[in-house]
Amino acid sequence: MSDLMAANLIVVVAALSQACTGFGFSVMATPFLLLVFAASDAIQINIILSILISAVLLPKLIADVDWGLCKKLVLGSLLGAPVGLLIFLVANADYLRAAIGGILLTLTFLIILRFRIVRTGMRDMIIGGLSGILTGGLGMPGPPLLVYSAGTGMAPRALRSTSLVFFLFIYSLILILQILAGSAAGATFTTALYLTPAAAVGVMAGQWLFRRINPAVFMALIYALMLVTGAYLVGSTLMSD
Repeated sequence: MSDLMAANLIVVVAALSQACTGFGFSVMATPFLLLVFAASDAIQINIILSILISAVLLPKLIADVDWGLCKKLVLGSLLGAPVGLLIFLVANADYLRAAIGGILLTLTFLIILRFRIVRTGMRDMIIGGLSGILTGGLGMPGPPLLVYSAGTGMAPRALRSTSLVFFLFIYSLILILQILAGSAAGATFTTALYLTPAAAVGVMAGQWLFRRINPAVFMALIYALMLVTGAYLVGSTLMSD
């Protein structure tokens, strides 16, 4: 299988997850794209495609957005994003791979163990800050918000809509910062353009499945895949040292 074919398959599955659950594109796409592209390219391709997917899904979900939570997440992310961008610019690619693997493992275990937390305004902003750091450094805003939402028991529909608006903002901010910093390669935009049809197929399939599949079964499959992927990324990095 060629790299481009593998990337298309990865994007279809990740976009399907995003459309079905409101989460999943960066969590699913970034680790596997790292197996196909250089770390910086994989992260930027993920960011570009995530912006496109969020923009497509937004009109159908905007009515359910929790704007109070969204505002706090955005404010927090404004502080975290520059830190994340610095990490992206200076970090070793192997360290980025290991960090993504570790985040996947930690996230999955916290959700499986039914981690619980009380929601407050300050914690909303802290989660936004952590998401900003992870988006800037790894292209993955979802893990902090996913753990937080699972721990606070947020309503799935509000979570799906609010996260989408927030992701659209933070991804766009990070992409602008990367362009200004001169770290956005033109080739990544071209590759993202090639992968756009695959993202569209995944979104349509995800919207169809959303009305038919048992969410618990679907999420169980995602968690299993996240555990395997996280373990692989950490293990392969350690063995390469």
